[in-house]
Amino acid sequence: MSNERTTADPVPQEQLQADVALLLDTIAAGEVAIAPLDVAYAINACTEPGIRRIYAAKKRSYEKPGGLFANTTMSRAIHVMDDWKHDLAETIVREEDIPFSIVAPFRVGHEFFSRVDPFVMRSSTKAETMDMLLNAGQFHNEIARQSWERGMPVFGSSANTSLQGSKYRYEDIEAPVREAASVHFDYGLSKYANPHGHSSTIVDFRDFSVIRVGVVFDQVAAAFLRHGNVTLKT
Repeated sequence: MSNERTTADPVPQEQLQADVALLLDTIAAGEVAIAPLDVAYAINACTEPGIRRIYAAKKRSYEKPGGLFANTTMSRAIHVMDDWKHDLAETIVREEDIPFSIVAPFRVGHEFFSRVDPFVMRSSTKAETMDMLLNAGQFHNEIARQSWERGMPVFGSSANTSLQGSKYRYEDIEAPVREAASVHFDYGLSKYANPHGHSSTIVDFRDFSVIRVGVVFDQVAAAFLRHGNVTLKT
């Protein structure tokens, strides 16, 4: 059995909070950071220079928007969905403790986005919807908590060259992507590392169609059926 450290291994709360505060301070200054998530390593920014640096390093098309690092509190405040859909997302996070992303229409004029550059909003939304990643591990959840507290949205995507599969160890991230970041946090192997290069499962909550089959998809699908009588459309 491997004794390799993983992103699921508990980190002292003081260290976790300090690491995330440093990440937020770094990207607020226009830089880029790499974060250790349970689903895969991610790359983050919140300004136009930072977002442009990410897209260039990843060789990513601007047709592919990034997502917001979020939690169910943020989703309920910002996503425009029926209450039962918000309740379902909260129940799955609470009862199943699994990661997934919600795509849904959102409140464009919400005060949380009042200081976000229009370019950043355009590169982080699509067809008047926003992707919010939920419950992707201790580092992700602390980013969501602190960003909401600061009123500072944090956007990101997987830390890898576009279409080359997610990376589950910091050292496996391609050099141009690593070098785009001013700060990184290596918490070991991502909890949900897999041979397929999958990251989070993305669900369009308008009709429960699956935009991307990701990690623990069978558990995600079973949870939607069990708690909401919803069959995901693949």
